[in-house]
Amino acid sequence: MEEVKKENITPAVKTERNSDGFRPVRKFGSRKGDLNDGFDTKLLDLARVTRVTGGGKRMSFRAVVIAGDKKSKIGIGIDKGKDVSQAIDKATRRAKKDMINVVIINGTIPHQVEAKVGPAMIMLKPQSMGRGLVAGGAVRSICELAGIKNISSKILSGSKNKLNNARATMEALKKLRVRS
Repeated sequence: MEEVKKENITPAVKTERNSDGFRPVRKFGSRKGDLNDGFDTKLLDLARVTRVTGGGKRMSFRAVVIAGDKKSKIGIGIDKGKDVSQAIDKATRRAKKDMINVVIINGTIPHQVEAKVGPAMIMLKPQSMGRGLVAGGAVRSICELAGIKNISSKILSGSKNKLNNARATMEALKKLRVRS
């Protein structure tokens, strides 16, 4: 048998000790889609999905992530990965890429709007100052991250599916226009 000569292998991330001598300091610059870009994210749904092939079952994870800056930008990302962290990272990048601007006037929406996506049907109504966020489930999470302070919502369908309700909420927010 041949002997394998070991070479000096440098780590992918160069680290140095900081002044405390405890925490490593990252030397490379930030990657695209870094966490410090001003967007808050929330994991809305995580599901284990299976694809059946001739050779058996292949399992993966589907993540639904909402990203928003609480100043009228909001996005929803859906993606799959081999493990949970990969699926969440991919969905977060997609949510930040597919953002929309929401029309917000005095902390609320300008007019009532309804939207239907698949079986899910959502109604959003503007509210006066101090009323608060009267919404539940996916609608509440999206409105919080979009920066809407006063709104009332109703899920008109019997759908309990978070993904369909989130898509319907995004469609309703896309329909908003400023009345002149």
